[in-house]
Amino acid sequence: MASNPGLLTEWPWQRLGNFKYVVLAPWAIHGFYGLVSKGWREADMGYLMILPGLLVRMLHNQIWISLSRFQNARSKHRIVDKSLDFEQVDRERNWDDQIIFNGILMYVGAYYIEKAKYLPWWNTDGAILIALLHMGPVEFLYYWFHRALHHHFLYSRYHSHHHASIVTEPITSVIHPFAEHIVYFALFAIPLLSAVFTGTASILNFLFYLIYIDFMNNMGHCNFELVPDWLFHAFPPLKYLMYTPSYHSLHHTQFRTNYSLFMPFYDYVYNTMDKSSDDLYERTLEGKEENIDVVHLAHPTTLQSIFYFRLGFASLASMPYHSKWYMIVLSPVSWISMMVTSIYGSTFTVERNTMDKLKMQTWAIPRYAFQYGLGWEKEAINDLIEKAILDADKRGVKVLSLGLLNQTRELNGSGELYLQKHPKLNVKIVDGSSLAAALVIKSIPQEVDQVLLTGDLSKVACAIATSLCQGGIQVIMNQKQEYHILKPQLPENIASNLLFSRTSTPEVWLVGDGIEDKDQRRAQKGTKFIPFSQFPLKKARKNCTYYTTPAMKIPKSLQNMHSCENWLPRRVMSAWRVAGIVHALEGWSMHECGDAILDMEMILSAATRHGFVPLQQA
Repeated sequence: MASNPGLLTEWPWQRLGNFKYVVLAPWAIHGFYGLVSKGWREADMGYLMILPGLLVRMLHNQIWISLSRFQNARSKHRIVDKSLDFEQVDRERNWDDQIIFNGILMYVGAYYIEKAKYLPWWNTDGAILIALLHMGPVEFLYYWFHRALHHHFLYSRYHSHHHASIVTEPITSVIHPFAEHIVYFALFAIPLLSAVFTGTASILNFLFYLIYIDFMNNMGHCNFELVPDWLFHAFPPLKYLMYTPSYHSLHHTQFRTNYSLFMPFYDYVYNTMDKSSDDLYERTLEGKEENIDVVHLAHPTTLQSIFYFRLGFASLASMPYHSKWYMIVLSPVSWISMMVTSIYGSTFTVERNTMDKLKMQTWAIPRYAFQYGLGWEKEAINDLIEKAILDADKRGVKVLSLGLLNQTRELNGSGELYLQKHPKLNVKIVDGSSLAAALVIKSIPQEVDQVLLTGDLSKVACAIATSLCQGGIQVIMNQKQEYHILKPQLPENIASNLLFSRTSTPEVWLVGDGIEDKDQRRAQKGTKFIPFSQFPLKKARKNCTYYTTPAMKIPKSLQNMHSCENWLPRRVMSAWRVAGIVHALEGWSMHECGDAILDMEMILSAATRHGFVPLQQA
């Protein structure tokens, strides 16, 4: 919100929240009724196409959001190299308000203006008229209105809301108070209404003009340079007719230059073009390769989780993952994504972070969690991980964190497979099991002398059991097969502390994957469920305490955090991911994969020394 909000700052439907789309319902229903009662031949197609046109615009904007986030995570053509934060994401989550507003006004015009009814699909004269009027009065009036918005009176009440975003995203372009959008629509209505009243309007003219506005807005705020210089060499006057992302970026960093809408012509005329515009364009177009220190390998979990990816819906990605009923509507997209990921043969970058001088990226393996348990996928998944490791090694990456990828030791021996195949790797492979085990142990109340260890046996579970038995704490297991696997691995002098019992129910349960509701119901009232798995335990008891999966709050120095890691809260990372960062910060020369377990006190102490704080209770 602006520093001193003025009149008509809030949108009329702001308090409706996610139900704001109902304001379009009467108009959409009216259009559908007209279609049913009149049939396709007699229905007003212009009126009917308003709603599909709005949906096309939303899809177009979402594509730009995903493209921009993808490029800013990996591209050397990034313009402003600063951090995005959750505050900006929250401020920009209602980017679709202006599309709803446009839709209402389009419906009103189509209903009340006689000449706006029964428009043809195309009219060339109207297209030319709209283009000329945009280049003339729209660009001219916008330029001066924009300069007026930078006067202290209007800036503090309205435009400062938009300029709160220094590092822009495509949707930053439409984040303005309601009052500003009233003026913007009035400007953009000049060509549209002129076409209507001259009888040259058409359905596609309207749609293409609005998509052109969206395209240029999104491009100007995408924060990576993508306009090739050969365009300006082939047609030199184009520099006056089309801006570039770097051109408009200077307006957000310098504030008093580059006011033009999409055509820099008026900045040249009135001498408000930033003198560094050409230099910034050339530098960002050439780009600068960045050395990455840490790579975290991740993958989508459930089919719905793709929408919570940083490259998915920005507002969802900024919140912990929760399955929502309305996501069922997007199920076809999820299934299509699964088929595409089955074909796509390479990792892709989804996030970029920094911590002091440390540069980090998150690479996604295009496979869902359930695919890791499918026998026929094993070879393909291992090939993908191996390619990622070799690519990281070639690029000089110091540490590669396996993250969620080490969830099954059967898949690759917790990374040991890759060391055996490539013993001369310089990149250090870290599965994070030591820090995860250390955090679970730290979560156990000090007075406890007996715990239950249940669920699928993992490397983390073995490390926890060994450490607790060494400390004199009894570890009870209620699964005979896992008990007989773990027992021989313990030194003889502490093996007596590992017990098997189907009836014992201590107050602390250390739980892994595979635990069902019926298992939880066996626990006594007040039991503390502490997961050692990377996946959270489904809560089946209201009278028990559930802890989070092993995770840590991150220090303020860890920047560009504006999405949540799966189900974890904001600015919280899983232990497996933190371990890779700490490994790089400490400059350790050993791998942590296979059966290797680091000194748990050492790695936990190092993590806290660098500002990470354990997150325990849910």
